[in-house]
Amino acid sequence: MPGTRKLGRPTSHRMSMLKGMVTFLLEKGRIETTVTRAKEVSALTDKMITLGKENTLAAKRQAFAFLKKESVVNKLFTLIAPNYDERNGGYTRVLKVGPRRGDGAEMAIIELVDAEAIYAPKTEKKADKKEEKKEEKQEEKAAE
Repeated sequence: MPGTRKLGRPTSHRMSMLKGMVTFLLEKGRIETTVTRAKEVSALTDKMITLGKENTLAAKRQAFAFLKKESVVNKLFTLIAPNYDERNGGYTRVLKVGPRRGDGAEMAIIELVDAEAIYAPKTEKKADKKEEKKEEKQEEKAAE
């Protein structure tokens, strides 16, 4: 059952941390954290995606109350939730990585399942833009 782990924090700090992690996960597509945190974030993220699939005003208000960024809420309702229309739960995956070097805590990567289309690598786009700028500069020099 989600929400039963206390994670060594008072309720307000724990909820703030989890809300931030869910927001970041929906924004970026994957995060690296400890296994226990990842399991909590996974459950809460699944709930948010289920809310996004409803696509009602009440669901949007609940999402705005939970998530930290308005842009992430818009992304949830327009891109992420429609991607999981055919799926009934299980929107996230927790992959164990191994112990953290500093304190030996068991680490995990949490990511959204089948989200490659939503979170395309941005490095390709940047490289294309740089190439276009170089070509423009070369054309300007050639014209002079």
